[in-house]
Amino acid sequence: MLLGALEGPDLIIVVVVIAVLVFGGSAIPKLARNLGSAKIEFEKGLKTAKTAGDPSAEPTTMSESNSSK
Repeated sequence: MLLGALEGPDLIIVVVVIAVLVFGGSAIPKLARNLGSAKIEFEKGLKTAKTAGDPSAEPTTMSESNSSK
């Protein structure tokens, strides 16, 4: 198998060439930009889920803090 013999930088070069052939040179920056924004949104979602699952991280309002006294 041809790809089985490729290792390291050679494999990366082959993958980049195939991506350029499939998507076209002008679509690669758009694809990378979309992947970057998707990663940022995913990390925001993870951070939101962590704070929502932790009751001590939720801010209390004035009415809640006054009613507990």
